[in-house]
Amino acid sequence: MFVVTLFRILIIISFLLLMYTGLKYLRNPQRKLNLAKESGEFFFLDDPTNSKKNIEFVFKGCLFEGEKYIGTTEDSFEIVNIHITVHSPMELNGLTREDLYFLEKEILIHYPHAKIEWKHPINQLLLHQ
Repeated sequence: MFVVTLFRILIIISFLLLMYTGLKYLRNPQRKLNLAKESGEFFFLDDPTNSKKNIEFVFKGCLFEGEKYIGTTEDSFEIVNIHITVHSPMELNGLTREDLYFLEKEILIHYPHAKIEWKHPINQLLLHQ
């Protein structure tokens, strides 16, 4: 009788652990970033409370990463510089200047005091008319 009760408790605990693991997997922001990359959607991943953690975002299947730099504004310390690079330059195929302007606008929504600097090869599109 005791063994049966113990076995039932272990089954319930294992079921709860399985549910918890499933929820953690579904809520994982890195998984959402990968899904957005595969589907070609825009997804912005950031921890605004942590100035040391880089921004990651996906647009049209291209994964970008932005390094945040903190500085001073008139009233407080804010993110004042963001340097954006791309993980794989081959993913930039088909991106236009208007797409980069859209991405800048989305970043400035989160960080209005930031100066955005695009790193090579993205900056070549902005420099050439």
